[in-house]
Amino acid sequence: MFIQFKPLLKTTLWGGDKIIPFKHLQSDEQQVGESWEISGVKGSETVVSGGPYDGCKLNDVLAEMKGRLVGEEKYRRSGNEFPLLVKFIDARQDLSIQVHPDDETAARQGKGHGKSEMWYIMDSAPDAKLYCGLNRKITPEQYEKMVADDTITNALAQYMVKEGDVFFLPAGRIHSICAGCFLVEIQQTSDVTYRIYDYKRKDKNGNYRELHTREAAESIHYHVERDYRTDYVARRNQGVTLVQCPHFCTALYDLDEPMTLDYSELDSLVILICLNGSGTLTDDEGNTVTFQTGDTILAPATTQTIQVEGTVRFLETYV
Repeated sequence: MFIQFKPLLKTTLWGGDKIIPFKHLQSDEQQVGESWEISGVKGSETVVSGGPYDGCKLNDVLAEMKGRLVGEEKYRRSGNEFPLLVKFIDARQDLSIQVHPDDETAARQGKGHGKSEMWYIMDSAPDAKLYCGLNRKITPEQYEKMVADDTITNALAQYMVKEGDVFFLPAGRIHSICAGCFLVEIQQTSDVTYRIYDYKRKDKNGNYRELHTREAAESIHYHVERDYRTDYVARRNQGVTLVQCPHFCTALYDLDEPMTLDYSELDSLVILICLNGSGTLTDDEGNTVTFQTGDTILAPATTQTIQVEGTVRFLETYV
């Protein structure tokens, strides 16, 4: 069985115009900054499109299928909480400088789960850039001073980006998506975001947006790395691991010949995100679905194999 969802489109002040055509949607919505593809976040749950669960919210499907959907061990640990959130993000303007707490910090702050995530960059503007991590060692006190005097971006590692770039953002790593970026975001199910700096911008009512300086200071991991971009070599007709962490594992596939994905030893849901091209997916029970640019498809943990046919590039992620 394959499960598809209606995209949950989010209009934002910084949203662009790429998501609607990328997903082949008939919509006149403007400034769509995000398409939540698969979400169990309360208040922003995605709804099933087609099949036996048509019209049901993701969390209702989980409550019925339980471990058959997400994996028996995962269900024993997390119950009726879907573990992953998948989005497409299109930034016409710079987003705020942000950080997310890890699980321990979030629990201490009364926020539930933390948030680790990753970005896969798609066809972005030639001058697109982002911030990821610190470029120098700073203390919490220096961080707060740099936020106050508008110099915090001087301490951040900046990257010009192109299609295929990958960034892993473990909880605690400062980051920001900037103008021109179009990307896939895969993350823990959590909507906890601490806004560090917003370039002194005002909203439509002339007010500054709220900052979370103290909470962010408690959440930031202050270590410095040489390079925050994920190094990998793309290969045709085989999976290439991009990220492997306690919360999710993600691989890239670029196929122009049939391939069978074997999940017989995996006790987990699998999400496939089509980046480019088209093809068909057929599971071990004979269920078949078309798969084209912009599609996101969920295969339950009971799935043993998926046969992929076509010329298609996609991400595979599971827990």
